[in-house]
Amino acid sequence: MSELPQALYTPEQVRELDRRAIEDHAIPGGVLMARAGRAAWRLIRQRFPDARRLLVLCGGGNNGGDGYVIARHAAEAGLAVTLCPFAESSALGGDARRTADQALTAISPTPFTSQCLAETDLVVDALLGTGLDRPVSGPMADAIEAVNASPCPVVAVDVPSGLNARTGQVMGVAIGAALTPTFIGLKQGLFTGQAADCVGEVVFDDLHVPAAVYDGIEPPAQRLGPTALAGALPRRPRTAHKGAFGHVLVIGGDHGMGGAVRIAAEAAARSGAGLTSVATRAGHVPALIGARPELMVHGLEQPGDLSLLRSRADVLAVGPGLGQAEWGRAVFEAARDGDRPLVVDADGLNWLARAPERRDDWVLTPHPGEAARLLDTDVAAINRDRFAAVRAIADQYGGVAVLKGAGTLISDGRGCDVCTEGNPGMASGGMGDALTGVIAGLLAQGLTPAAAASRGVVAHARAADRAAVDGERGLLAGDVLEALRGVVNP
Repeated sequence: MSELPQALYTPEQVRELDRRAIEDHAIPGGVLMARAGRAAWRLIRQRFPDARRLLVLCGGGNNGGDGYVIARHAAEAGLAVTLCPFAESSALGGDARRTADQALTAISPTPFTSQCLAETDLVVDALLGTGLDRPVSGPMADAIEAVNASPCPVVAVDVPSGLNARTGQVMGVAIGAALTPTFIGLKQGLFTGQAADCVGEVVFDDLHVPAAVYDGIEPPAQRLGPTALAGALPRRPRTAHKGAFGHVLVIGGDHGMGGAVRIAAEAAARSGAGLTSVATRAGHVPALIGARPELMVHGLEQPGDLSLLRSRADVLAVGPGLGQAEWGRAVFEAARDGDRPLVVDADGLNWLARAPERRDDWVLTPHPGEAARLLDTDVAAINRDRFAAVRAIADQYGGVAVLKGAGTLISDGRGCDVCTEGNPGMASGGMGDALTGVIAGLLAQGLTPAAAASRGVVAHARAADRAAVDGERGLLAGDVLEALRGVVNP
């Protein structure tokens, strides 16, 4: 098992990698299956050394074949193995059938019942593989629900059964695993959407296929790895001055929503912007200056007054606390009527959905609800395929789209980055405002929109992870702001 690579593939691409290994490089399919099962078995022994009783659930495809390999290794090691096939071995094809027949000569199959779960220390899920494209039903769905209701830890082979390996959507019901060993190529659906509640720890093994297997297959997405910030945020010159790091203007904060612009502005400053200004309702000015005197705060009652402030800034961040009243609409129109790069969030996105425009110099940061409005659809459609949704937003509106949520996606309409950091504590008010400020701050420092978006998402997530050391519940956007400085100085 090796460190997780950055390249993420669709299930179809991984099947092509399998085909190349078998047909172009003369590695028999049975050998790959044996390697996968053996690798998973070694990982089980490493992570669960005290497990003496295994329950192995095998489906009818190659994923089930991997499970039969694991069952055989466990039995040979002296463990008590309960093997529950969900398809007759005679119905299996090729390598999976031969592997099943080998295991079944040593282990008697047992029909699955909930009692099986009461007599095991660990469940091995080898029911469904990467080809799942419709909701799970029948006995498999019942078994998955029973496993999830059990306290036994689960190792899911290649992909948790019931999880769509391309989209990250749960197809009716899915296994909640503690560990998912996956093979040949990382499947993109393991890292976004509902996958976070299913996969547990993902561990990768390339099964020793030649590097040439991957030639010419362009991964549609990539995982943002641990070094994502290092190259983008180098040490500053000792002769640096504030003018070298850009000027961010945060625009928003209708009546009663001044906190949103304060969070976004401070996030921009904490991310390293040289200067940060705020244009907001005049009533918010004293409180904002009192709370954070480093900000330059301007009362904005007439949208036309934005022109001079806009001309002095390098980057505009518009939307936090903007509201959906007439003031918000007029301010948004004034903000986008210019040549400065923009980061658009919150009600800025809602106004954009009502009056669509395309430009190449902005970053749009919707959550699924805002994304649905931008694409004139519903949240369910967005969540069915987050990869397609984020690319569609970038295609339709230009620039860079950031689709927030577990496994945030960043796309310029071509490639797609996936952030696998962050935690559930970020599900609280103000977190999106902080992300807007971080991205704007990095954009002001000279990063491209795509780089500012991807690195901003990573910095925001890492700061949240640092801030959550004492617990996720109760995490506030202000806690993330406090942690940002340590993150943007890698």
